[in-house]
Amino acid sequence: MAGRRGRPVSTSTASTASVTPVVVRLKVSLLRNGLRQSGGRRAAYIASAVSVLLLTVVQLIGLIALRGHAHAESVVVLLVAVLAAGWAVMPLFFPGGDETLDPTRLVMLPLRPRPLVRALLTASLVGIGPLFTLCVLAGSVVAVAHGGVAYVVAVVGVVLALLVCVALARAVAAANLRLLTSRKGRDLAVLSGLLIAVGAQVVNFGAQRLGSGGLGQLDGPADVLRWVPPASAIGAVDSASEGSYGVAVLQLALTAAALVGLLAVWARHLDRLMTAPDGSTLQAADSKARDRSSTGLSRLLPAGRTGTVMERSLRYVWRDPKTKAAWVTSLAIGLIVPLFNALQGTGSIYFACFAAGMLGVQMYNQFGQDTSAFWMVAMTISSTRDAYVELRARALALLVITLPYATLVTVMTTALLGDWPKLPEVLGLSFALLGAMLATGAWTSARFPYSIPQEGHRNVAPGQSGLAFMAILGGMVSAALLCAPVIVGTIWLNVSEGGDDWSWLLLPVGTVYGTAITVAGLRLAAPRTARQLPEILTAVSKG
Repeated sequence: MAGRRGRPVSTSTASTASVTPVVVRLKVSLLRNGLRQSGGRRAAYIASAVSVLLLTVVQLIGLIALRGHAHAESVVVLLVAVLAAGWAVMPLFFPGGDETLDPTRLVMLPLRPRPLVRALLTASLVGIGPLFTLCVLAGSVVAVAHGGVAYVVAVVGVVLALLVCVALARAVAAANLRLLTSRKGRDLAVLSGLLIAVGAQVVNFGAQRLGSGGLGQLDGPADVLRWVPPASAIGAVDSASEGSYGVAVLQLALTAAALVGLLAVWARHLDRLMTAPDGSTLQAADSKARDRSSTGLSRLLPAGRTGTVMERSLRYVWRDPKTKAAWVTSLAIGLIVPLFNALQGTGSIYFACFAAGMLGVQMYNQFGQDTSAFWMVAMTISSTRDAYVELRARALALLVITLPYATLVTVMTTALLGDWPKLPEVLGLSFALLGAMLATGAWTSARFPYSIPQEGHRNVAPGQSGLAFMAILGGMVSAALLCAPVIVGTIWLNVSEGGDDWSWLLLPVGTVYGTAITVAGLRLAAPRTARQLPEILTAVSKG
């Protein structure tokens, strides 16, 4: 190709200039076409957009109100650091939120990594997330900028910080693309709700600490983070406001260097993704072969049907996304509630029973996790004895995880509160509660089975929500009633004179009582399970 004066025009330059607007239009088209798919999706997008915009306005007003505050710089530096961490983590938990995160869709096109990086980086600035980030950064610099030079530095700093956040998300997504498109990636997406729950607890804990100690507690971490990109870009604005222009230039240089490094990492991963063969299938095959050859778990479990069922249940916990999400959520919340309350000084040692209650819920709807594959289990049950052994093995598999975990949470809560004399009675109460939930869980599994859809985020098949609610709520209320003797005994020992000397008896009493009602619940559920195998199969196969 030749120009008007006969000089050759580089085709790579022409292609580079044309790639960026094409990719931006592609991003806009993906957004527009996604909204056209269904009215529900359009309504959800509009609702989320309005919510984010309202949050953005409130955040912006709050940041501007910080202007002139003694600790404004510490607040905004930490805020930008948390914002950058969110950009880095979100692609791992929401890989389907932006279809352009998968550059392998463009693998058949004659594109080089560097032009593609520029094009994708520009396209990444389109959306609600970048707009929210831009407003937060703008409010942050307004809170700390004083003087003309500081505002000039602020303009450069906001641009650099925004680009670093976007490039960080893209680099993380490209580096983990094989993970995000695999079964483990889907597991991460299912566990996104857990991240939000844990984050909310951390934010709540931090807010309470700040409310009691003041914003001055942020100065120490902020002094370190003001040198870490992209928070260093906001730190540069504060340095320029104080007249430390050399420090401001150094902090901007750190942010720019981080941006260049992230773009280089991103380009390298793009080049590998666009040119290297996908060996994930071979790796998966090798992994399956190793799993088949491994007998370590089988050696630790009892022989016969009990060991086989226990191994199957434990593998569900490790491999099935929905089962894994339920377990991890229960484990995390069962730990967070007692420990965070103990750290805040408002907790009670009896909150440790929350761990046993959260994990005991996993016994409910045992057959639902099998889905339509329950027919293979049904084929092996020909008598009440077989049904009892099946239910007992599932309960034992649950106890393998629950017993040591509930004990650990109770000991940790006791250590934080320093109330060691109460440890035996709380352990006994936890074991009794766990036994009651195993008993009611076995019975409700046979009486109120429901299907768990394998796709999507729904944990109950359409039309079975009421059934699931009735099963879980009724089972939990029944478990609390079954624990009444141990609860009454605990209250009596705490209010009577000299009761503390005998409170240790609640540990063996609670353990024996929990074991007894577990066995009774399994024996009560076994005949119904054996009689209603076809009905259970029909109920769990609807998802």
